[in-house]
Amino acid sequence: MPALPSSDDTQPPSSTAVPAWLRGIVRRRESGLVIMAALCGAIAGIAVFVISRSAQIAHELFFGLKAGDRLSGMESLPAALVLAVPVLGGLALGLFNLVLARSHARRPVDPIEANALHGGRMSLGGSLIVGAQTLISNACGASVGLEAAYSQLGSGFAARFGLAFRLRRADMRLMVGCGSAGAIAAAFGAPLTGAFYAFEIIIGSYAVGTLAPVAAAAITGTIVTHVLGLEPYQFAVGAAFQPHASGVATLCGLGLFCAGSAIAIMQGVALSETLFRRIRLPIGFMPAIGGLLLGLLALVTPQVLSSGHGALMKLLAEPPQPLLLLGGLILLKAFASAISLGSGFRGGLFFASLFLGALLGQFFLAGVSLVTLSPGLAPHAAALAGMAALAAAIVGGPLTMSFLVLEMTGDFQLTVAVLMAVIVATITVRETFGYSFATWRFHLRGEAIRSAHDVGWARDLTVARVMRTPVPTVERTMSLGAFRHAHALGSTHYVVAVDGPDGPYAGLVRVADAYQVNFEGQAGGLVDGLLTHRTDTLSPSMTLKDAARRIEACEAEALAVVDARKRVVGLLSEAHALRRYAEEADRARRDLAGEGV
Repeated sequence: MPALPSSDDTQPPSSTAVPAWLRGIVRRRESGLVIMAALCGAIAGIAVFVISRSAQIAHELFFGLKAGDRLSGMESLPAALVLAVPVLGGLALGLFNLVLARSHARRPVDPIEANALHGGRMSLGGSLIVGAQTLISNACGASVGLEAAYSQLGSGFAARFGLAFRLRRADMRLMVGCGSAGAIAAAFGAPLTGAFYAFEIIIGSYAVGTLAPVAAAAITGTIVTHVLGLEPYQFAVGAAFQPHASGVATLCGLGLFCAGSAIAIMQGVALSETLFRRIRLPIGFMPAIGGLLLGLLALVTPQVLSSGHGALMKLLAEPPQPLLLLGGLILLKAFASAISLGSGFRGGLFFASLFLGALLGQFFLAGVSLVTLSPGLAPHAAALAGMAALAAAIVGGPLTMSFLVLEMTGDFQLTVAVLMAVIVATITVRETFGYSFATWRFHLRGEAIRSAHDVGWARDLTVARVMRTPVPTVERTMSLGAFRHAHALGSTHYVVAVDGPDGPYAGLVRVADAYQVNFEGQAGGLVDGLLTHRTDTLSPSMTLKDAARRIEACEAEALAVVDARKRVVGLLSEAHALRRYAEEADRARRDLAGEGV
C-alpha cells in the first residue's frame, strides 16, 4: 500500500462530545476511568469475537473446511483451492488498497505509535481499515495473525471514547492500552496476558495507578468472549519441569537459539519487503504475487497458512516430530510469513511467532538430544518455552508471553522454565538488535521509536509554543542615545533589531552592551554597531530540543525567532528553553510513573 501521512484524530466535533457533567466524572474520579476502561474492554471483546468468527467462516467457505476445522491444522487441502484462494485474496486486497489510497489520505496509526508520538490519539476510521485489511489477508490464508487487528480495533474504540471525554494526554495513552488489553485478553481468554501486553507493549511501563483500569479492561474482554462462546486456548503438558543443571542449561541455550531466530525472522521480513518493492509492477498486484508464492508453499503443507492456531494445537497434542521434519516446517512457515508481510498482506507476527517458537523449541531439544542423553526438558515443555521465548523476542513482551503460557497450562513450575528462556532471549535481542518487530518496522520507516514510551511531547513542544512574545524591536539605524532612552539598563536583556519599519530581522542587541560603550564614537553611535547573531535565528516549527542545540551551537544566550519572510515573531533564551524542557520531561516522568493518573 502506498505510504500515506499518519492520522491522529484531534478533538471531536462538539456534537460527538459527551455532556460536561459526565466528562467531569471520568476526568476527576479514578472509578470513572475504571468504568470507562471496562466498557472499552467489552467493546474490544465483541470486536475480537466478530473478527475471529468471520475469519473462521471465511476459511470454511473458501477452503471447503468442515465446521470447527482449523485451516493450518489440516493434513491436506485441494491443490486448486490452495493456489487460487491466496491469489484471489491478494487481488482483492490490492484493489481495496488502491481504492483506499485515492479516498483515504492518511496512513492509520497503530497503538504503539499513537502512544509514543501522538499522546494516545488515533483514528477509529483508520483502525477499521486496518481491521478490514487484516481480515481479508487472514481469510485468504496469508500467514499473518489477527492479533494486530484485535489490538488496533480495541485501541481505536478506546481512543475515540477518550477524545469524546476530552481526556488528558496521560489518560488518553492509558485508554489506548486498555483497549489493547481487552482485545488480547479476549483473544486468548487470558486476562493477565492482556494486561501485561498493555503494560509492556502499548503503554510502555508498569504503574500502580494504571493497574485498575487495565485489569478491568482485560477481565471484561475475557468475560465477553466467554459469554459469546469463544473458547480459550488450553494445553496440558505431559511432564512437569524439574529445575536442575541440565534443564537450566538447555533452557538458556534455547533462549539464545530463539533470539538468533527472532532477529533472522525480523530481518527476513524487511528483506522480503525490499525485494517486493523492486518488482516493477503496480503495487496493487503485489499481494497476489505473494499469494501465489504462499500457495506454492502450502502445497507442501497447509500448516504454513493463516496464523497457525490449528497447527500449534496439533503440535502440542501429538508426539514430537522428527528433527528434519521440524526444520523443514520452520523454514516453510518463516518464508510464508515473510512473503505474506513483504508482499503487502496486513497483519502481525504475534501468533505466527508462537507457532514458530513451539517448533523451534522441539527442534532445539531434538538437536540437543543427539549429543546428550539427558537434556532435562520434556518435548512439550520445550515447545512452550520456545513459543514464549521467540514471541517475547519478536513481539517484545517477556512477562506477557510468560503469563500466556501460565494461563494456557496452569503449570507454575513450567512457567519458571519458560521465564528462564524468555529472559535470555529478550536480553540477547535487546543488546544485539535493539528492536521488537513493531519498532523495527518503525525504524525502517524512519521513526526513532524504541517502545511505547511517550516521546511525542518532545515533538509537540515547539519554539512557537514557548517563545517570548511580543518582542521589543528597534531599527538598526537608531542612535545609541535614543536606544538608551527607550530601554533602561535592566529592563530587558535583549532587543531585536530590524531593517526598517516592519522590516526583516537584522540582529540582536544586548542592552548591557549599549551602556558599556562610548556611543559618540561607536560606529557612528548607531545600534547597528552592536548587533550580534545577524544570521543566527530559530524557526517557530523547531522542537525545543533542536532549538536548545541551535542556541548552544551559536554560543548565544538567546536567539530571535523568525518566519519564512525573516519577520521577527518571537525571542527564545537558552535558560527558558532548558527550563521548559525540564518541566515537560518531569511531567512525562510523573505520567509514566502513574503519579498523574
